[in-house]
Amino acid sequence: MPSSTVEDYLKRILLEEHAEPRADGLVPTGRIAAALGVAPGTVTAMVKALADGGLVAYEPYSGVRLTDAGRLLASHVLRRHRLVEQFLVQVLGMDWSEVHREAESLEHAISDRVLERIDEMLGHPQVDPHGDPIPDARGDIRQQPLESLLDCPVDVAVQVSRVADQAPEFLQLVERRGLMPGQGLRVTARDEAADTVVVELASGRRFSLGQRTASKILVEE
Repeated sequence: MPSSTVEDYLKRILLEEHAEPRADGLVPTGRIAAALGVAPGTVTAMVKALADGGLVAYEPYSGVRLTDAGRLLASHVLRRHRLVEQFLVQVLGMDWSEVHREAESLEHAISDRVLERIDEMLGHPQVDPHGDPIPDARGDIRQQPLESLLDCPVDVAVQVSRVADQAPEFLQLVERRGLMPGQGLRVTARDEAADTVVVELASGRRFSLGQRTASKILVEE
């Protein structure tokens, strides 16, 4: 059984692939180091070990990509993580801003049998509390094209689908603003000079967001 460290690295590579896809499919090791908060040399050593195990393909000075075996394992880890988050919110009633950290630990401890029972209990959800897609039992991830509040059409009704920052402080801000997944709204104006995006909720409430915040709120028409 892979160690929790191996699972963490594979999951991070998969997430970085989706966050900033490249034509060659490679993820720079520097991005992995920054995301995991470890030294670049530590990442290089681990990536070489993963390559020896057939889980990644490593190209020095260029980056790393998952092999089929590595991608399958990474997607199963991600499935456990996001189903656990949904379970903690939907069944245990935990706040959505605190479940990410809990899921980071629990994703390594839950068996496939327990996980599938959780999936069944939850009604086979397709997304977690933050709107992130949950891989299916085969490891396939349903990717949905989304735009952020920074680039979606102005004065067009949209709905929040995903929040692309799991930091507790950011999620608490999103909740205070009423921008959780499922919320209907429209962008009424953008001011690049002032670094603001003006949003109007379906309820009529209107307020401004900074562009950095707006870029992390993903919507669909």
